[in-house]
Amino acid sequence: MGRLPIVALIGQTNAGKSSILNRLAKRQIAIVAREEGTTRDNVMATIDNSFVLIDTAGLKEPTDDFEASIQEQIEDAIGSADIILVTLDSAKYPDYHDKEIAKKALKSKKPVFLILNKCDLKESLPAEEFLRFGIKPSETLRVSATTGQGINDLKTAVMNAIALAGLKTSNKSDQEAPLKLALIGRPNVGKSSLFNTLSKKQQAIVSSRQGTTRDVNRVVVKYKGREIEILDTAGLRRPGKREVGIEKFSAIRTLAAIEEADVCCLLVDSTEPHAKLDQTLAGQIVESGKGIIMVVTKSDLLETAEPTNYFGEENIKNRTAADFLLDGLERDFDFLPYAPVILTSSETGKNTTQIFELALEIDAARHTEIKTTELNKILAEAISEHIPAGLKNTRPKPKYLVQTDTCPPWFVLHGHSLGLLHWSWKRFLERKIREKYPLIGTPIMFSYRSDDKDK
Repeated sequence: MGRLPIVALIGQTNAGKSSILNRLAKRQIAIVAREEGTTRDNVMATIDNSFVLIDTAGLKEPTDDFEASIQEQIEDAIGSADIILVTLDSAKYPDYHDKEIAKKALKSKKPVFLILNKCDLKESLPAEEFLRFGIKPSETLRVSATTGQGINDLKTAVMNAIALAGLKTSNKSDQEAPLKLALIGRPNVGKSSLFNTLSKKQQAIVSSRQGTTRDVNRVVVKYKGREIEILDTAGLRRPGKREVGIEKFSAIRTLAAIEEADVCCLLVDSTEPHAKLDQTLAGQIVESGKGIIMVVTKSDLLETAEPTNYFGEENIKNRTAADFLLDGLERDFDFLPYAPVILTSSETGKNTTQIFELALEIDAARHTEIKTTELNKILAEAISEHIPAGLKNTRPKPKYLVQTDTCPPWFVLHGHSLGLLHWSWKRFLERKIREKYPLIGTPIMFSYRSDDKDK
């Protein structure tokens, strides 16, 4: 089974790329603002389980090293994408930069569409003004991310291009499709070794040299009657440490694998357990709404290691190196109290089968549906235990809570002045839900809707 096709939105700043991604994804993923350059990194979303859409930062001349790194990300997106959407603000006359962007896209020899956004505005120019870019009129679409005009036509055009290019999409139902399990982590953390152990085949190259895996290797196994597709990704280093070329392309594919996966195993090296990048990767997995398992690799080395007291604790007698490592992970990943942590060893096979057990358990949790009556009992208990604080004359008043989606579970809280809710009360409400429904390894999402009286 192949990866999902990758579709990249490229264009100048403030052309509306983030708004188009949010409209296609049907939820707020990318930050949208009137100021130019809001998007600083590539943002991704899986659209209808058919393709991965990348929203890139705006293309412009780099003025400093930071800006140059952003432009490199865009080049990487063009190199990694299967289809390119050149996005323009149709209310502005095209300029030299727009022409250069179209030229970069056409030079890739990949399917290219010209997306004229903001067509709902009176100032919107006719499509004829944009024909000089060399993109065919049949591959030019007028859309409005604000009103939704033309968005369905855009999605249809992309799907047709995917079919014409012979690219595969996932057209199976959730019940028929394999559970997708991605192995995510820094280079040389043991992903390929674990991949081989889990698949029982020598499918990936195992090497002590960093960066051996460049693309996403895959294998499908069957466990307890369920097909599980394992994705072995290239190691992600900090952006400034990535090499030019193929390594940067593999970083895009790794992030796309997170979007494609149902459950991600975040691999942590037991010999280097306190890396900031591990926390960053965990954040990306959670923001994508994927299930997460913390997998500590090379745990066989802990048996002979000296206990390392990272935090200067007292009363350390009879404590092992593994005890201290788990304590450290609990502190490093305090924002993931629901994520299971397991110690594994590809050398001995220790606890590797448990990964499948947890993946199935997390997949079931991601599909959890909670009745509205049960949710509102939890909400009433939360309010009675801790009334939300507000401003001097205004207090947020939650009224009722409903679940609107699964994978991940998504809840919408209705009420008055919910914009005043403090983040600590939001976390408190999440804890109350998890007390009754643990939802192991599963992030849960919230939206807040205040009634008209607040407007």
